[in-house]
Amino acid sequence: MNGNGALHDALGGDMDFDYEHNPTWRIFRIMSEFVDGFTFLARIQKSVTVFGSARMRETHPYYQLALELSSRLATMGYTIVTGGGPGVMQAANQGASEAGGNSIGLNIQLPNEQRINPFVKQSLSFNYFFSRKVMLDFSAEAYIFFPGGFGTLDEFFELITLVQTGKHERTVPIIMMGREYWEPLTEWMREHMLLRLETIAPSDLEIWKVTDDIDEAIRIVEAGVVGPLIPGEAPRPRRRRSPDEPLRKATRPMSRTEQ
Repeated sequence: MNGNGALHDALGGDMDFDYEHNPTWRIFRIMSEFVDGFTFLARIQKSVTVFGSARMRETHPYYQLALELSSRLATMGYTIVTGGGPGVMQAANQGASEAGGNSIGLNIQLPNEQRINPFVKQSLSFNYFFSRKVMLDFSAEAYIFFPGGFGTLDEFFELITLVQTGKHERTVPIIMMGREYWEPLTEWMREHMLLRLETIAPSDLEIWKVTDDIDEAIRIVEAGVVGPLIPGEAPRPRRRRSPDEPLRKATRPMSRTEQ
């Protein structure tokens, strides 16, 4: 029996049920995107998720930076996960693919802009932004943000909110590549959110690391922390995680210190 038939029976056999517009049908579709997404990503044990503008040209320095960083991470055994589109996402997938690594794209279905770039080896497509964002935030060893637009900032603030509220590991590396782009934003957060309004805590400004240095970014990914690294000190080994451990952490109750 196909999905529509099963849902038809579950709803009491109503032949006039509007599968396309009825909210009940949309809920089932949302559920299926989460099930497919978690099943797809649970097989990946070592990954880095890369975010950035879909409009970055191949000649732009940030495109080249994303390509080189992803290539080096891929040679170290990391799977590179992106939104699957053009721009920085393509650069990251290209770097991984050309280095012989695994290159994954979690695409969003948009009418005009988004498309799967040619360097994605495995892909999964989503209809809903929110389910795709959960998958991009799920189970990576590190998250790397390159300059971007509203979508990149939305993904960045959602991820740091998950960390701040205890819904994501606080030690997971969140790296912002590009000081010229990111430092004005982080300084605004320090000046207005921390010092003037006190809407965040001092420790909240330590959730991420801003850098232009590929070597530093790789050291942070390998160490598994954002905090300072001692020069010459070998990164401590990572503990092997079971596929369902990140899901348990993502669905645990919010920290008592947050609303």
